[in-house]
Amino acid sequence: MGTAAGKAFHETAWSSRLSFELAGIDQAVQALVSGLNEAQLNWQPAAGAWSIGQCLEHLSITNEKYLAAMAPALQGKPDAPVEEIRAGWLSHWFLKNFIEPSPGGRKVPAPGKIRPGSRVNPDVIGRFLASNRACRELIVQARSKDVNRIRFWNPLAPGIRFTVGVGFEIIASHEQRHVMQADRVKDSPSFPR
Repeated sequence: MGTAAGKAFHETAWSSRLSFELAGIDQAVQALVSGLNEAQLNWQPAAGAWSIGQCLEHLSITNEKYLAAMAPALQGKPDAPVEEIRAGWLSHWFLKNFIEPSPGGRKVPAPGKIRPGSRVNPDVIGRFLASNRACRELIVQARSKDVNRIRFWNPLAPGIRFTVGVGFEIIASHEQRHVMQADRVKDSPSFPR
């Protein structure tokens, strides 16, 4: 049980699920990068394709931008916990078409403000894990709120607002998508061993 303003709040179904998913992604990333050197972290399977490190940097930047937009939206909101996240039709469409991992999914270029650099330092691993830790901390704060009603301005799509609950879904699904991409990079037959 957590507490907010002296009241006890239990884990909600959505907060438990997403915290578990993010912890699993942390473990998958740690296993993926274990033993990799800087050259392997930056190896690209083709010109213009992202390396493992670039996938992690992209996720770190995206998480930081989303969390910075979501956290203030929760401030001062009354306690009204919900068990599940409900996505409206636009949010559902956005998640399905642009965020969720799928083998035949639509490839959309990342906006410039979340595009990774051409080379990344090994500290990108710590940065990614820190962004996930910050996300789980915000989930703990948000689980006492109605994340289906509290909205924030999407930091990457001007003029579009999502609920905080959908923001958390975007982060988790986006991570799954790019960790799968990073796995494919490492599984490439020409990956340097």
